[in-house]
Amino acid sequence: MKEERPEEEKKSISFVEQMVEKDLAEGKNAGRIQTRFPPEPNGYLHIGHAKAICMDFGVAEKYNGVCNLRFDDTNPTKENNEYVENILNDIAWLGFKWGNIYYASDYFDKLWEFAIWMIKSGYAYIDEQTAEQIAEQKGTPTTPGVNSPYRDRPIEENLELFNKMNTPEAVEGSMVLRAKLDMANPNMHFRDPIIYRIIHTPHHRTGTKWNAYPMYDFAHGQSDFFEGVTHSICTLEFVPHRPLYDKFIDLLKEMRGETENMQDFRPRQIEFNRLNLTYTMMSKRKLLALVNEGVVAGWDDPRMPTISGMRRRGYSPESIRKFIDSIGYTKFDALNDMALLEAAVRDDLNKRSLRVSAVLNPVKLVITNYPEGQTEEMEAINNPENEADGTHTITFSKNLWIERDDFMEDAPKKFFRMTPGKEVRLKNAYIVKCTGCTKDADGNIIEIQAEYDPISKSGMEGANRKVKGTLHWVSADHCKKAQVRIYDRLFTVADLGADEREFHELLNPDSLKTIDNCYVENYAAERKPGEYLQFQRIGYFMADPDSTADNLVFNKTVGLKDTWAKQNK
Repeated sequence: MKEERPEEEKKSISFVEQMVEKDLAEGKNAGRIQTRFPPEPNGYLHIGHAKAICMDFGVAEKYNGVCNLRFDDTNPTKENNEYVENILNDIAWLGFKWGNIYYASDYFDKLWEFAIWMIKSGYAYIDEQTAEQIAEQKGTPTTPGVNSPYRDRPIEENLELFNKMNTPEAVEGSMVLRAKLDMANPNMHFRDPIIYRIIHTPHHRTGTKWNAYPMYDFAHGQSDFFEGVTHSICTLEFVPHRPLYDKFIDLLKEMRGETENMQDFRPRQIEFNRLNLTYTMMSKRKLLALVNEGVVAGWDDPRMPTISGMRRRGYSPESIRKFIDSIGYTKFDALNDMALLEAAVRDDLNKRSLRVSAVLNPVKLVITNYPEGQTEEMEAINNPENEADGTHTITFSKNLWIERDDFMEDAPKKFFRMTPGKEVRLKNAYIVKCTGCTKDADGNIIEIQAEYDPISKSGMEGANRKVKGTLHWVSADHCKKAQVRIYDRLFTVADLGADEREFHELLNPDSLKTIDNCYVENYAAERKPGEYLQFQRIGYFMADPDSTADNLVFNKTVGLKDTWAKQNK
């Protein structure tokens, strides 16, 4: 009889994991698994990076390997230590641990040495043409390129000029080092790619030591090789780069004198689809523009698709990982609905959030037959999904705040909230019957009156009487005023990649709505950023880092239901 596999083993594995398992079964790399996550520190990580993080770290964790973190810091004009620190923080918050931290700049000396060898071996030359001339001579995918007039420059002259590139006197853009490969290759990346350029901006780690910096394609594969990476897992746009990745490693092995009959420990590059979300932009360059132009309040603005923005908004790391796991990894790019991410967030927060009372659009409710000056402490369950979260108390009194939308003077038959002559339950408290309301000179309701049933308190025998509506509330004298920030999509178009308009034209002018003069119970007012809250009957919220004891601020994470999709059909 065939033995049943444990449930976790029955779960289908991704094609990436299948390839890794095949390599392990064949004994490649001596059974060793080593991956890396290689972000460029030129911005904050976004949800797209989270997918790569889950894959890179997840594969290493699953197969008892190691995933290192390597910063691709080859362009000092865009990189700084602020980005480095935030990348470290985001990865740790997502729940992953790296083996070692490396930088591409750790290998600048080795890469320089390799470039010198390539020049001496006839594999590289200095080109003094403009960027426009070089681009024009590359040809098209169907027509071969044209050789640079500098392609057959003498080796000694190339060496002299390459050393000159790394001096403060060298003019940016005056020359580049190109690999001498194949100007007729159908793969455009093989047509004598640029591998070094002049940059005089001080580097965040090496200062002014270097004035010539390697290009990404030249540094990436070699860095993987130097570190002993076994599986270089990246996204689909790197598929055409893979032959060049392998070519440079071939040359590096040639420089080291490694022969064909020696075991090949080259990294295996595997590509998977990127994460694309509706109404979401993943370009760090454009996200940086939004930050610099003040369109958003920073990289961690809760409307941003950054990990820090989602953390500030109140997303949990578990919900992000669950969402990424649910959409999976394929060889085909797709546009995922933002509603899927929000559903994962909603499902996770339902299990972990503390239930509290808050009123966003308040109107006064006076319990006319409740003793003046009397108060009671009502017990409220913190989380019905987790008994270990315990309870807290909320103060009940004669004067309360309720939601204005929970009252209607002339209500339809199926309106099960507060209306004259009908009973409703005040959550964790009493059953009350509305007796009327007071209006101002303009006809606006400024106060509602009701009477309570003293034997209907939650837990009493009389509390078993059935009523169809239950309302949340806060005591007017035992609550705190707060500001609540409500977020909508940052862009008005679902598929930004399919819209040819400039991205500023697609911004949603109503992506942030600020509601002042809200009220929250005292227990909610004491909660800090990082504590997950459910404002009962409203949605999930979290205190914002801007919040202080005197100026409470809460961000709405997501509603209890997906009402956004219905509104925008």
